[in-house]
Amino acid sequence: MIVLGSTSEVAQAFVEKALQEGEKFEKIYLFTSSKETTERFARHIDVKFLQQSEVIEIDLMKEIDYNKFDHVSSNVLFCAVGYLGDGTEEGLYDNRNTERIININYSKLIPVMNYFAQKFESRRSGTIIGLSSVAGDRGRQSNFIYGSAKAAFTAYLSGLRNYLFEKKVHVLTIKPGFMATKMTEGLPLNPKLTATPKQAADCIYKAFKKQKNVAYVLPVWSIIMMIIRNIPEFIFKKLKL
Repeated sequence: MIVLGSTSEVAQAFVEKALQEGEKFEKIYLFTSSKETTERFARHIDVKFLQQSEVIEIDLMKEIDYNKFDHVSSNVLFCAVGYLGDGTEEGLYDNRNTERIININYSKLIPVMNYFAQKFESRRSGTIIGLSSVAGDRGRQSNFIYGSAKAAFTAYLSGLRNYLFEKKVHVLTIKPGFMATKMTEGLPLNPKLTATPKQAADCIYKAFKKQKNVAYVLPVWSIIMMIIRNIPEFIFKKLKL
């Protein structure tokens, strides 16, 4: 398995869920911008599951040497890369914040995704799982920079799924709602609409095994976002969402 964004609590929970369910991986490649943190997780799965892994440093904000990834081969790619950034008015007009949100969530991530997608295509097998967000379903004033990047990522995964279908590669789009993670720590989240990493991992694993195309982590979010998507624009633009 290839894991992009392996410091993510959801990514780590999914890895553990897959191993608990008896999935066999010759090696798990843990791509990370925080080597020390990821090495602790690598030691954890080695001790608990006797799972061999390799930690590979990657920084999307720097030039990437793809030659370092030539040896990486797998049938599952799990992408949990994400950066929420500063969603306040100050953050909105901070170009460095805006660029970082767009780069990490989309523009710098897609070439990496394409690099591995091509490997999957050449083998004509495998599953690519991408964590997008309900924020990408419709732009809202509270987080529309982040939401626009996730909307682009959702569209990318949809097109990739369409393109790779005849190549026997499946692409699964996951849309979490509120998540109790480090990224959302301190935010006033409704507990009834918030999933834990373990809940997310259970949902994603089920969707993976059923070869679903799109899955919301909590089913209630599919209803919420259907309502939000269908509010007429002349009403929607007046709402504070």
